[in-house]
Amino acid sequence: PWSFQARPWEMRKTESINVMDALGSAIRVDTRGREVVRILPRNNDPVNEERISDKTRHVADGLRTQRLDRPYIRKDGRLEPASWDEALALVASKLKAAKPERIGAIAGDLAGAEEMFALKDLLARLGSKNVECRQDGAKLDPKLGRASYLFNGTIEGIEKADAILLVGINPRFEAAVLNARIRKRWRLGALSVGVIGERVDLTYPIEYIGAGPQSLKDLADGKHSFAGILRDAKNPMVIVGAAAMARADGAAVLALAAKVALLAADGKDGGWNAFNVLHTAASRVGGLDLGFVPDKGSLDLAALDVVYLLGADEMDMGRLGKAFVIYQGSHGDAGAERADVVLPGAAYTEKSATYVNIEGRAQQTARAAFAPGDAKEDWAIIRALSGHLGETLPYDNLQALRAAMYKAAPVLARLDSVVPAEVKGVEQQAGLGGALGSDPFGAAVRDFYLTNSIARASAVMAELSALKKNMSRGTTGTHG
Repeated sequence: PWSFQARPWEMRKTESINVMDALGSAIRVDTRGREVVRILPRNNDPVNEERISDKTRHVADGLRTQRLDRPYIRKDGRLEPASWDEALALVASKLKAAKPERIGAIAGDLAGAEEMFALKDLLARLGSKNVECRQDGAKLDPKLGRASYLFNGTIEGIEKADAILLVGINPRFEAAVLNARIRKRWRLGALSVGVIGERVDLTYPIEYIGAGPQSLKDLADGKHSFAGILRDAKNPMVIVGAAAMARADGAAVLALAAKVALLAADGKDGGWNAFNVLHTAASRVGGLDLGFVPDKGSLDLAALDVVYLLGADEMDMGRLGKAFVIYQGSHGDAGAERADVVLPGAAYTEKSATYVNIEGRAQQTARAAFAPGDAKEDWAIIRALSGHLGETLPYDNLQALRAAMYKAAPVLARLDSVVPAEVKGVEQQAGLGGALGSDPFGAAVRDFYLTNSIARASAVMAELSALKKNMSRGTTGTHG
């Protein structure tokens, strides 16, 4: 743009969406030239009011460091620079040589809906349905209905709640702005908060019910006093966290939580859905809306010869075995270290992409700066690869891609609106059942400041993480 070339010293302000967690907080990205220098909150009452988390505010330096700015190919055990034609030709040859059932793709926590849609479309044309957006292993099934994986009560709806049950979750680390909203509601009075999971300081009083699935079962069977509190509440909420969903018995835990929510909401306002899922990944709801999951169960990585990592860094790379790995992303993190081919993509501040927050609100980021070096927007990389494969995707620009995406998933076209999902999804979830484990619920986030590749590239986040470890009592995790 003219302003970048003629006045590089001027500050440029761009309205966008945060992807450091799954809330979709409104932000303003300030750039000077090609560099992001500051991230500030924008007011959005239904989502983040005027707040953003410490991580969102101070992660800007991570957008500049450890960047992937050119393609790489692994030769003799080392990643060597390559041209785009060389890299894409090698990827195409590996995909053509592999059997369709032995090709798979995993979308990371920061992937936008457009690149997930394009990659799923491309793999389908190659005959593969092995796509996965649940890299943490969450036992969520979009076939049950949207209500089975949304925060149905809405973020703003927390202010109406008079009883909240937290299951396998630490909202202070997993969604600091949402935790601040719960604290705000507690300060108004007449709110009971029950916790099943780790006993942690959430900055407001809690009733500790137990550590694991058996406590949830006792609650579902009415054997704990908090069951009565939920039953008597006018607007009860059951919030299930990532640590509870990603276990081997995650489906059974979700079924019990759904049962508790249905019992709590029985006889109440028909428009109130008490079942709520709190994701930690900004890409997760969009991926589920697009059906970016295998036909059955979860992706069997051991059965794959070629794996396409779309910014997937939060997983055990050892599970990929001897597969040929393509990594497409913005930072030199775990996925790039394992990769045989690296395709440099754009960070969220460098592209227009759609993300769907926990309550099902489709939102779009806006490009505030350009990606460094030879890096390209993610959907465009996949489109270019499709040409090398002889399976050219039928969209030449972002508008055409979105038209195709909206046809496949119309809910993504309803920008900045929350469409209530049918409670049938919760009922189906509750009917699944399954065997429960005995282990206590763990934590989905151990280090608030280092949860993704951008944060891990930030010197500021590294310093905050170190300071946090040396403190006897943590910070609140939010600033106004």
